[in-house]
Amino acid sequence: MGRLVLTKGQDGKLHGLDPKGQRAWDRFKAKLKSLDFGDTLGFTFFLPRDPVSHRSFFRKLQVLLERTEAFTELDTLRAWLLLGAGYCDYVPGLDGKLRAVPRSMAFDAMDQADFMELNRKVDEFLYTEHALNVLWPGLAHQQQWSCLTSFLEDLRR
Repeated sequence: MGRLVLTKGQDGKLHGLDPKGQRAWDRFKAKLKSLDFGDTLGFTFFLPRDPVSHRSFFRKLQVLLERTEAFTELDTLRAWLLLGAGYCDYVPGLDGKLRAVPRSMAFDAMDQADFMELNRKVDEFLYTEHALNVLWPGLAHQQQWSCLTSFLEDLRR
């Protein structure tokens, strides 16, 4: 399968991102023009991740890491949040029991729509009693809620 990355030029038209991409775009347009009635053509597309959303997500993780003593490493916190959001696969562990393993959220492996959905599910997980108890274990529920509220307010600034 070919890979095609398009960009909109100053002329308002779509172009390949580089010469190789332009050749692929030209072949794709030619194929579209050559279709006869009843012919089919399938394709998939990928909306690249917005760098601003990406930075915002990792800023959220960094601020949360600074607000909890439950985690000392950003990668560990990220893995836990991905598991909590259900963004994982289940594989047999060395003992044969199924273990959750976070999926990759590499920049070029997850498009913007999927990334925004993951971000929403992480936020949803943060509101759970389980997440509050893990992030701020020594506090009463109302104090945990205050910590979460304060964290979210600081993110909006």
